[in-house]
Amino acid sequence: MYEEWPSALVPGAIVWRRTGAPGGPVLPDGCMDLLWVDGRLLVAGPDTGPHPAGEVPVGARGAMSGLRFAPGTAPALLGVPAYELRDRRVELADLWPGPQVRELAERMNAYEDPGSGLERLARTRSARSKPPDPLAARVAAGLRAGESVAAVAQAVGLGERQLHRRSLDAFGYGPRTLGRVLRLQRALELARRGLPQAEVAYRAGYADQAHLAREVRALAGTTPGAYAAAYAPAAANRETPQPSGSSTTA
Repeated sequence: MYEEWPSALVPGAIVWRRTGAPGGPVLPDGCMDLLWVDGRLLVAGPDTGPHPAGEVPVGARGAMSGLRFAPGTAPALLGVPAYELRDRRVELADLWPGPQVRELAERMNAYEDPGSGLERLARTRSARSKPPDPLAARVAAGLRAGESVAAVAQAVGLGERQLHRRSLDAFGYGPRTLGRVLRLQRALELARRGLPQAEVAYRAGYADQAHLAREVRALAGTTPGAYAAAYAPAAANRETPQPSGSSTTA
């Protein structure tokens, strides 16, 4: 079982929780997550491909809670560039001092709802951290809307090489990869609505249906047909797609 809701304390973030065994692989979504798993704080970095379900350092199979940050916003809070966490799941104690993380874990244990604890942890930390890269939101919005990398670079006043470097820090990969990931998420959302593959390809911004198939295979490790069969409207009551750190299909 999985549910999520917008954070009331962390702008642009999503709080989520999952009970029971993980489902399919985690798919790239351009996000990073702060996780509470088996009494330990973990971080899920940005993925470039399908990540095995349940692959976290503690091998959790039960309940998990998470705070999914909007693309480009987590690195400032965590104090580490996103590319260092790309395709990784790490202990928060690997990034912050151990005594500090142990104190935070003790506080987390006091919350009946771990999601609320993660929100408060992130809000407190963000008040002491530098703000996210101000260009990140504009870059993500432009690429999500289907703008070219050249157009986004021009809009934010950077050369493409500069944009690539800033994107590595903010998102974990360059703008072209981020654009592919965000386009994939658009396609998967359309597929979950039960739309025909040709319409999914057109509305998501792919050249054609074959292009859609290649990208879904490359980034998600599956086919559009297989994904649609698993997450068609008829299956929606059985399982809800989930975000990057939740150890299931995004």
